[in-house]
Amino acid sequence: MFGLGFQEILLILVIIFLLFGVKRLPDIGKGLGETMREIRKIRDEKKTGKEKEKEKEKEKEKEKENQKGNLISGIKKEVEEIPGLKEAKEIKEAADKVRGITKFLK
Repeated sequence: MFGLGFQEILLILVIIFLLFGVKRLPDIGKGLGETMREIRKIRDEKKTGKEKEKEKEKEKEKEKENQKGNLISGIKKEVEEIPGLKEAKEIKEAADKVRGITKFLK
């Protein structure tokens, strides 16, 4: 705890006891506890706020990717509908195979 040993903590507690007395110690403890709860609550709210912002950014990125994907798939469909394209692909593949065989024979 903050690099303090047992003796240092005990000395601090004795000084607090002498300064405030026995009657006020419970009130001080209660106030410290409430303060710590509020600090934790604020910290957690900030964390959740940051997490929500990150989630929103991720959702926006996913939407952009989906839009790009839809655009690309639409273009691919249109390109595939071009007359004679499939035949041209098949001819190119066959020519590539022939090139590979002739390179192997040389």
